[in-house]
Amino acid sequence: MVDFGAQYAQLIARRVREAHVYSEIVPHTITAAEVHARAPAALILSGGPRSVHVEGAPILDPEVYRTGVPMFGICYGAQLVVQQLGGEVAPTGRGEYGRTPMRVVGGSPLFADLPVEQDVWMSHFDSIVAGPEGFRVVASTEESPAAAIEDPERRIYGVQFHPEVAHTARGQEVLKHFLYDVAGCRPAWTMTSIIERSVVAIREQVGGERVICGLSGGVDSAVAAALVQKAVGDQLTCVFVDTGLLRAGEAEQVEETFRGQFSVDLVHAKAGDRFLEALDDVIDPERKRKAIGTTFIRVFEEVARDLDDARFLVQGTLYPDIIESGTADAARIKSHHNVGGLPEDMDFELVEPLRNLFKDEVRAVGEELGLPEDIVWRQPFPGPGLAVRIVGTVTPERLEVLRAADAIVTEEVKRAGLYRELWQSFAVLPAVRTVGVMGDERSYAYPIVIRAVTSDDAMTADWARLPYEVLERLSSRIINEVPGVNRVALDITSKPPGTIEWE
Repeated sequence: MVDFGAQYAQLIARRVREAHVYSEIVPHTITAAEVHARAPAALILSGGPRSVHVEGAPILDPEVYRTGVPMFGICYGAQLVVQQLGGEVAPTGRGEYGRTPMRVVGGSPLFADLPVEQDVWMSHFDSIVAGPEGFRVVASTEESPAAAIEDPERRIYGVQFHPEVAHTARGQEVLKHFLYDVAGCRPAWTMTSIIERSVVAIREQVGGERVICGLSGGVDSAVAAALVQKAVGDQLTCVFVDTGLLRAGEAEQVEETFRGQFSVDLVHAKAGDRFLEALDDVIDPERKRKAIGTTFIRVFEEVARDLDDARFLVQGTLYPDIIESGTADAARIKSHHNVGGLPEDMDFELVEPLRNLFKDEVRAVGEELGLPEDIVWRQPFPGPGLAVRIVGTVTPERLEVLRAADAIVTEEVKRAGLYRELWQSFAVLPAVRTVGVMGDERSYAYPIVIRAVTSDDAMTADWARLPYEVLERLSSRIINEVPGVNRVALDITSKPPGTIEWE
């Protein structure tokens, strides 16, 4: 999958994987020689945030079109194919955005056995006006006479719509037709094959060296640890860093689960005071994440010295962490403590077996590895912990307020049977106080914000419509049971424009 800078370009690769075809993302700077060396079954050209007419807009090495590899352009990718091969792309004065009716106007393997009339999701201002020589139009909309084009002889296809998004009703089928019927791919990429590939890659990277794994108790680090243990066995030592920024009872749970149930070689590093010192008077979210990332590494380095200077550090880094921290083709949304927050002078070589996977894929791998359900389906918890759910300064007093409120949120969500339905549900402590009336007296205390979202992959999310009775219990319990709180609010922001976490 050739990335031209679309914020959700990885979603295309994910849809390919859902068709059980292995996919990798490569930059748009890939050369024809590199394509020959990689020998892919197909190339998919992503969308992008620019017009093909803008100066400096990303392009593809023209020689790539002569490699004979089947190609499928999506939105910007399709327009680039047209422009580079001699067709015409121009603004028509009216863009297309959102759900759009499309009509298939010619027999094409892309739309085999699909309805002639179907809804697709458009997001473009420029349009394909005329295809290059050898291309024919196979679908159109009211504003895009060439909504889909193809050159069967060269096996080059392009669509103006976005088949990767759920709003394109038959989009996954269109992708499968390209993968199976045009490119000749077979659905052989499964959770078992992911594990097999990961084990081989870990062994090749690590060899006989000592490895430590930053184990938080969450699904990401647990699956990463299980993969590495499968690959290198007793070369692995897991390190649980107690940052003091954890949820109620979390340190005890990690000890019981991994040392007790799984007999993992576990080092428990109690470093709460160090993290609070690193966060002293730090308000800016980026500085928080970087301070936490640096402190994590320093603790790991100290543990490694006691383990014969372990060279390798395993992290449960996922793709959303990578893309939000910024890549060559995607803007930085926030620096994750385990990506953009890492210090430049750390002593470790990172082992990140999950860095190209989404959370749902990680859960599936965890189930395949035999991890227990309560770990595999635990809601995501950020590595920086409660520090990024406290807006403003992190202090012991504010941590205790948030920790108590957050525990109530988890209890009530589980009580309502909603825990597995929600991607995340938690409490946030803003940097304000509000006036209230408690016991016939004026109070001036913190508000707590409830954040609950639904999502498939954390790249996009919708705010969860929690039942009123659940919200009522949350408000009543938090105000009555958590000292220093006199108000509860609900965050009804989706992602985008917001992020799931507040900082």
